[in-house]
Amino acid sequence: MVLSGDTTPVPDVVTALLSYADRLHALSPADLAAEIVVQGDPGNVALRQMQLALALTHLRQPADTARALGLFQRVIAHPGPESLPLKPLARLLANRLLDQRKLEETTDRQAQQLRDSQRRIDQLNERLEAMRAIERSLTTRPPAAAPNGARPTTP
Repeated sequence: MVLSGDTTPVPDVVTALLSYADRLHALSPADLAAEIVVQGDPGNVALRQMQLALALTHLRQPADTARALGLFQRVIAHPGPESLPLKPLARLLANRLLDQRKLEETTDRQAQQLRDSQRRIDQLNERLEAMRAIERSLTTRPPAAAPNGARPTTP
């Protein structure tokens, strides 16, 4: 396989890995969980580490994302020659996961700020309603009698 504009052929192992990733995308959550169980412990085999990491990324859970990132980093650091064709893809995917984690953290932070703002708005609305109730109670009372029996003047 040759990428457009590039004369370097993509190794078969990368093509197989991309096909595997494509198959993972079509799996149901239950089948994906079963695939992860089948993958088991990848040991120090770079290809198996990549396969398990790809499967974990489809779960979209923070713990699984962190585990996948660790596996990609192990492939990047793998000293064996069999990992050489996988390292660029592992770097790409690791960087994507790091970016995803940053975005998720930002989203979580913004969601917390939104909850805090909504709670503050609710508190202020309660205070406003209490003040309105006080105002209503003051306007519904009969006017107080003026001293010496004089009638209060109306403007």
